Amino acid sequence: MSTDVTSDAHGNPMPETGTQQASDRMSRESVTVIVTLLVATFVVILNETIMNVALQRLMTDLNVDAPTVQWLSTGFMLTMAVVIPTTGFILQRLTTRAAFLLAIGLFSGGTLLAALAPGFGVLLLARIVQAGGTAIMLPLLMTTILTLVPLSRRGAVMGNVTIAISVAPALGPTVSGIILDHFSWRFMFVFVLPVALLAMGIGAKFLTNVGERGNVRLDFVSVVLTVPAFGGLVYGLSQIGGHSGATAVPIAALVIGVLCMVAFVFRQLKLQKSDAPLLDLRAFNFRMFTVSVLLMVVAMMALFGGVILLPLYLQNVLHLQPMETGLALLPGGLAMGLLGPVVGRLFDRIGPLPLTVTGSILLVLTLWQFSMLNASSPLWWVVVLYAVLSLGLALLFTPAFTTGLNPLPPHLYSHGSAIMSTLQQVAGAAGTALLVSIFAVVSAASGFVAGMQAAFLTATLIAVVAVVLSTMMRKTAGAAGH
Repeated sequence: MSTDVTSDAHGNPMPETGTQQASDRMSRESVTVIVTLLVATFVVILNETIMNVALQRLMTDLNVDAPTVQWLSTGFMLTMAVVIPTTGFILQRLTTRAAFLLAIGLFSGGTLLAALAPGFGVLLLARIVQAGGTAIMLPLLMTTILTLVPLSRRGAVMGNVTIAISVAPALGPTVSGIILDHFSWRFMFVFVLPVALLAMGIGAKFLTNVGERGNVRLDFVSVVLTVPAFGGLVYGLSQIGGHSGATAVPIAALVIGVLCMVAFVFRQLKLQKSDAPLLDLRAFNFRMFTVSVLLMVVAMMALFGGVILLPLYLQNVLHLQPMETGLALLPGGLAMGLLGPVVGRLFDRIGPLPLTVTGSILLVLTLWQFSMLNASSPLWWVVVLYAVLSLGLALLFTPAFTTGLNPLPPHLYSHGSAIMSTLQQVAGAAGTALLVSIFAVVSAASGFVAGMQAAFLTATLIAVVAVVLSTMMRKTAGAAGH
C-alpha cells in the first residue's frame, strides 16, 4: 500500500497536501481491497442462511430425523461462536492477504465438500469448515475499513457493509427456495462455489496488505477456554430456545459456558498486563464502544427472536408456503440493505444520536404492532411492518458499528471487530432462546397466536432498553484524538 493510506489510518494528514479534501480521498488500491472483501462477505453470509429452508428436503434425501439435520445449522453457529473470538489474534498475526485467502479458502473448500458430500456426516463437516472461513471474513472486513477509510467517510463505507449483512440473509431463504424448486439440494452449494472462487481469484491478484502485523503470542489456555465458553453459551441458549421445556443437557452447557466465560475474561485481563491477550478487552475502556456494543446486543436479541417467530406465524397462521414466506420477508431485508449507504452518509453529516433514537423508537413501535397480529391480520400489513422494522434496524446498526469502532486505536481494531461479532452471535442465540421459550410456554397453554403475541410483547420490552441506550450515543473522534 502507499504510505499516504497508512498515515491516514493513524489520523495524520496526507503529506502531499495536508488538506482535509485530500485526506478524505481513498486510493484505487484501497477501494479494490474493500470491494473485494464486501463481495466475499456477502457470499459467506448468504450461505449462512441458505440452508434453513432446505432442512426438510435434507431429512428426506439423507434419511435423517429433525434433531439430527438441525445440527447443520447448530454446528455452523457453534463454529462461528468459537472461531470469532480468536480472529483478533489471527488478524494481528497474518497479513490482510493471508487472512483473506485463509477465510475464502476455508469457505470455498467447505462449499466444494458440501456439494460432493455422500452423506450427512461429510455434509456436517463441510458446514463446519465453511463456518471457519465465515467467522474470519466479517472481522477482517471491519478491521480493513477502519485501517483504510478516513474518519469523515467511515459512516458511508460502513453503510455499504449493511448491504452484505442485511440483504444476504434476506435473500438466503428466497434463493434456496428457488433452487430447491428446480434442482437438487447440492446446487445450493454448486451455485455459491463459482462466486467464492472468483472472489478468491480477485483477492489473490489484487489484494494488498494494510496495517501492521503484530508479534502477539497465541495463548493456548485462552483458545481452549473459547470452546466451552462461547460454544457452551450459544449451544445452551439455542437448545433451550428450541424446546418447549429446558432439558438437562442445554442447562449444563449453559452453566459450563458461563463458568468458562468468567475464566476466559479473567485470563484476558491477566494477559493484558503483558499485552498478549487472545481477545483484548481494553476496547471496553472506550465509553462509546461499550454503549454501542450494548445497543447492538439489545437490537440483535429483539431481531433474532422476531425473525425466527415471524416465519412461524406466516406459515402456521396465515398458511403461506416456505417460498411465499421468503418473498414476504424479502422487501424488508432489501430495504435494510439498500438504506445502509444512505444512513451511512447521514451519519457522517449529523452523527449517531438522531439516527439511533429514531431507529430504536421504530423498533419498539413495530414489535408492539407485531404483538397485536392475529389470524385475521392482512399479509400486506405484515410486509409493511417488517419493512419499517428493517428501516429501524438500518438506522441502528450502521451508527452503532461506526460510533463504537471509531475511537479505538489501530492495535484494537481487530479486537473490537471480533468482540462485536462474537456478542452478536451470543445475543442472537439469547434472544432466540428467550422469545421461543416464551412462545412455547404460552402457546401450549393458550394457543399459537397467544404464544406469538406474548413473545413479540417481550421483544417490545427488550427494545425499550435500546431507546434508552440510543440516547447516550455521541459522535466519536478518531484514534488520533487519544
